[in-house]
Amino acid sequence: MVHTKWFLLVAALALLTACNAENAEPEKEKETPDTEQAVPETTEKDPEEKTEVEQTEVPAEKAEEPAELAAEPKYRLNPATWNIEPIGDAPAEAVLITIDDAPAEHSIEMAAALKELDVPAIFFVNGHFLDSDEEKANLKKIHEMGFAIGNHTYNHNNLKTIGEEEQQEEILSLSEAVEEIIGEKPKFFRAPNGSNTDYSKALVAQEGMLLMNWTYGYDWEKQYMDAAALTDVMVNTELLRNGANLLMHDREWTAQALPGIIEGLRAKGYSFIEPAEIEGVK
Repeated sequence: MVHTKWFLLVAALALLTACNAENAEPEKEKETPDTEQAVPETTEKDPEEKTEVEQTEVPAEKAEEPAELAAEPKYRLNPATWNIEPIGDAPAEAVLITIDDAPAEHSIEMAAALKELDVPAIFFVNGHFLDSDEEKANLKKIHEMGFAIGNHTYNHNNLKTIGEEEQQEEILSLSEAVEEIIGEKPKFFRAPNGSNTDYSKALVAQEGMLLMNWTYGYDWEKQYMDAAALTDVMVNTELLRNGANLLMHDREWTAQALPGIIEGLRAKGYSFIEPAEIEGVK
């Protein structure tokens, strides 16, 4: 009997051990997902590490590439005639539009008309039209519409009638004022009345501006202070030729005539020169 009880006890213990072993298996199976979850984390880190390597390689490849060259100029200013002449195969039958005395009363209207007609232009600015916040905002709008800004001196004084120190003040103070408003200095210079001095020419060159006068303009003459008359003369004058540098002003009659002038020039086969494409513009 004792042996039999002992045998049954041993058998029961063996059976209990086996049951415990079977119950232990699921616990190991539960650990397996945790281990598997760690694998994707490692796998995800590897691509990130590769991405970092790739990202460090990209700039190196770009650094080896030659720097992008600035666009070659398409036109050149002729200082003997103030015409804009083509370089290479640039269209010769083209003219340059310029507006002086901006931004007085009609510059925004004129800029909007040119923008609508897809015509580039230079707006030459006077400092005494930048006194108010509204005038400053108008200049900024003209610039943001994509038009080039030129220096026409601060007070529109004839440079030949004032000393070098005053000439310097007229030119530099206007450039500084423009820079404060639009974030860059003017790239072009036109003296009031086209009256330059040796000193102003040297100063303008030193400042990196392109000095220009004009080929023709009429809107300050009494007989052309009328939109119809001005339109007719600007389009039909014998002075109109390839590369003509057209001078207009911020005037009521000029603003009214501007769309007709552009249409008339286009009807004669002329396109319009982009100021940034003129040689010497930095």
